[in-house]
Amino acid sequence: MRKVLIISCFFSSFIALAMPDNVRLVGQGQFSYLFWDLYQAKFYTADGRWSSYQQSAPLVLELTYQRDISKSDFIEATVDQWEHLAGSVTDQHRGWAKQLDKLWTDVKKGDQLSCVLMPDSTVQFYFNDQLLGTMADPDFGPAFLDIWLSEKTSAPKLRKQLLQISAQNGT
Repeated sequence: MRKVLIISCFFSSFIALAMPDNVRLVGQGQFSYLFWDLYQAKFYTADGRWSSYQQSAPLVLELTYQRDISKSDFIEATVDQWEHLAGSVTDQHRGWAKQLDKLWTDVKKGDQLSCVLMPDSTVQFYFNDQLLGTMADPDFGPAFLDIWLSEKTSAPKLRKQLLQISAQNGT
């Protein structure tokens, strides 16, 4: 009986950390820098619509890389984007970057990195559908996803594609 309970707990811990399959595509787009295609992005929410981080969770941002990118370049680009959005890099950003350095890995062409914001505000990162780790800070998810979803993003065309915003209905 004890072995059955231990095995059940073991498998249920994996189920709790599985990539959500109950999400629907909101939008998708291509991110390019100068003449390099860097990644394809797809954005999913619980109901296939975007309203807010809390109302739309769980949500998934899935990036499929079209180039090799080192972990250090990826983290540096993330911090640069936080600086763009916030006007400066804070101690909180630097702390998050240190945590990401422990979670992330280099990416190769064809690799997929997914960020999952759960209803409890934790963020799970998956690399090629394998869990890399979790960020528990409730402020992290919105700050990270704002890189793509904020009106102040440095990639407004991609934002419009991810959120299915047409030129007619503005932001």
